[in-house]
Amino acid sequence: TGGKDRRSGLILTIPLCLEQTSMDELSVTLDYLLSIPSEKCKARGFTVIVDGRKSQWNVVKTVVLMLQNVVPAEVSLVCVVKPDEFWDKKVTHFCFWKEKDRLGFEVILVSANKLTRYIEPCQLTEDFGGTLTYDHMDWLNKRLVFEKFTKESTSLLDELALINNGSDKGTQQERERSIDLNFLPSVDPETVLQTGHELLSELQQRRFNGSDGGVSWSPMDDELLAQPQVMKLLDSLREQYTRYQEVCRQRSKRTQLEEIQQKVMQVVNWLEGPGSEQLRTQWGIGDSIRASQALQQKHEEIESQHSEWFAVYVELNQQIAALLNAGDEEDLVELKALQQQLSDVCYRQASQLEFRQNLLQAALEFHSVAQDLSQQLDGLLGMLCVDVAPADGASIQQTLKLLEEKLKSVDLGLQGLREKGQSLLDQISNQASWAYGKDVTIENKENVDHIQGVMEDMQLRKQRCEDMVDVRRLKMLQMVQLFKCEEDAAQAVEWLSELLDALLKTHIRLGDDAQETKVLLEKHRKFVDVAQSTYDYGRQLLQATVVLCQSLRCTSRSSGDTLPRLNRVWKQFTVTSEERVHRLETAVAFHSSAEKILQECPEQPEAFNEMEQFDEIEAVGKSLLDRLTVPVVYPDGSEQYFGSPSDMASAAEHIREKMKLVSLKKQQLRQPEATAPES
Repeated sequence: TGGKDRRSGLILTIPLCLEQTSMDELSVTLDYLLSIPSEKCKARGFTVIVDGRKSQWNVVKTVVLMLQNVVPAEVSLVCVVKPDEFWDKKVTHFCFWKEKDRLGFEVILVSANKLTRYIEPCQLTEDFGGTLTYDHMDWLNKRLVFEKFTKESTSLLDELALINNGSDKGTQQERERSIDLNFLPSVDPETVLQTGHELLSELQQRRFNGSDGGVSWSPMDDELLAQPQVMKLLDSLREQYTRYQEVCRQRSKRTQLEEIQQKVMQVVNWLEGPGSEQLRTQWGIGDSIRASQALQQKHEEIESQHSEWFAVYVELNQQIAALLNAGDEEDLVELKALQQQLSDVCYRQASQLEFRQNLLQAALEFHSVAQDLSQQLDGLLGMLCVDVAPADGASIQQTLKLLEEKLKSVDLGLQGLREKGQSLLDQISNQASWAYGKDVTIENKENVDHIQGVMEDMQLRKQRCEDMVDVRRLKMLQMVQLFKCEEDAAQAVEWLSELLDALLKTHIRLGDDAQETKVLLEKHRKFVDVAQSTYDYGRQLLQATVVLCQSLRCTSRSSGDTLPRLNRVWKQFTVTSEERVHRLETAVAFHSSAEKILQECPEQPEAFNEMEQFDEIEAVGKSLLDRLTVPVVYPDGSEQYFGSPSDMASAAEHIREKMKLVSLKKQQLRQPEATAPES
């Protein structure tokens, strides 16, 4: 109860009841109770109060004798509280007195109201008439909490010490095995610590709180002993638990590091294994756009699989960066090595994927340009294979221009193909840098041969088209020349027709005198020379068309019609020109003879001895007048007059006037001849 005797020894109260008391349980209980005080308290001895008021003498006697075996050295006085009427004093007193030397302690029988003779009332509970406050159930509950805390904390300390000590010694493998076996304590350290703090707080509160009477309550010695024990256990628990938390942190960090290392190796093994093998098997570039697109689709599937592992790489890299920022020196080297290994493999694999993608894109562009160029060559070849049948020179020029544009487009396409092909060859030459030691010479040779074969084939096709274009260009230029000759020949016919028309309509005058007529005759000869040149030019052009037609192996559409037209117009011009010359020459003879007669003086009559000259002049004049009324008859039987009837009438009138002058002159000369005989 916490009460003490006059020697400051603790008072042990044993209340007996009517029910049968188990001596074994009582012995165990006494052993437990006597284990609570400290050795210093035990040295002061105990005063035992055996409350036998509700029990039998035999039981009381047995209990007293048991005290000899349980605590003989510590018991100094045993007070047996007897009932008021049942026991025989003499017998009982005599028996205990008789056994005093053998028992080793003094036993007295006393009633409850007389107990204060031996023990102070303030050290006795109310059951014995004292004033000591004691709640057995409260003490029991607190003691159970203390015992539970002590047991759990002691067991927990052993477990934590085993875990902590196992992590501080031995090899890494032994530490990990020790930690694995004892990693989780049997009880929660936080719960035990909380229980200990609550118990310590309760013990400290009872120590400093006063009683109802205001007198400071004296704590029990077991509580004084329990408080430092609880504090000591709490300190030990906090220390071991702190170490345990560090062990757990280290273990968690090690586990996390091992998980990261495992994931890193998974990423590395996949990228260097199946991932690299996928790229090793994909070396072709395809032989067409469709084949390259199929390879690109396959590569996208490979990239999709790699993307999942690259996502794991990003996550792992973030985890490693977080651990590096934590700054644990012992793990820095290992973490950096893992990070470097992971980054090297991922970047190398990403570079290979990018290289492969660029290679396939370059191959697709190469095949696209090759296909466009092939279509251009097919179109050009189809154009060259169609026979040229243009309507005129302008359409030929347009066709020739289109042909040149197509050829230029083919040149540009071939140049673009060479550039794409060379770029692709350069990339293929670098393919060995990521082949992981695999000999890709054979595969690369196939790709290189294919690329070079495509470029050579396109070059040959382009060269054949160029040769055909050269032939077609020559043929079309000859056709342009043919059309030009035909057009110029037709123009020559037109010009010659215009000259003929001008000759008939404007070359009408015959001159007023011999001099003027001679001038007209000279101009007419020059006019004829121009017509002759035009005719010769047309003949030469038509001869050129014949040669060109023979060269082109075709029949001219217009030369067969133009030549007869040219000859017909020329014959008409020749007939008309000859008629014009004949009229002018007749006019020259008429004007010369008439002017000679008219200019002769009368004093020279001998000149007119012969009248035949007058007759000749009249005959020439009449002939000329008659010719002016006659049309020009062409070889085809057609007729054409010079000028209009009024123009011819004007020319004839002038001839008649001169003939009248000649006739008058003739008459003047005849008159002297008539008068001479009469005289």
